[in-house]
Amino acid sequence: MKTLRGNVWRFGDHVDTDQIIPAERLTSDNNEKLGSYLFEKARPDMSAKVRKGDIIVAGRNFGCGSSREHAPRALLQAGIVAVVAESFARIFYRNAINVGLLPVECKVQADEGDVLIIDVDKGKIINETKGTENEFSPFPPFVQELMEKGGLMAKIKEEKRCTE
Repeated sequence: MKTLRGNVWRFGDHVDTDQIIPAERLTSDNNEKLGSYLFEKARPDMSAKVRKGDIIVAGRNFGCGSSREHAPRALLQAGIVAVVAESFARIFYRNAINVGLLPVECKVQADEGDVLIIDVDKGKIINETKGTENEFSPFPPFVQELMEKGGLMAKIKEEKRCTE
């Protein structure tokens, strides 16, 4: 697949989808604006400071709460390319893969502002700032292919173009 490199945004346990994007922001027909509402109530300045390629590092049960696909889409639109967490709410994990956001289950020691390198093929996370390394189970080839294509819908659209 690829290697990702980005700055860390640090969160704790049980970050729910309402923290990621408030429910009242889900009424917009303009999905392009979801990223601007990222962590609007929990960390109001975050969406303005996120840079393309940034990575969230969190504790247990990231993405718990409502089973909305808007949460991983908002993360992607804001510039987050991966979430590294000790564990994920299962539906968030699947939604993240479906939209092309990399969800890595791994306990990592990282502080806000550290730089991480995620080698998806080898299942390694290197904290460039601290000089530490962690391993995770690499994704199966079909999931890696989904991620490379930008998620499930992007892959389906590509396959449809190929058959026309």
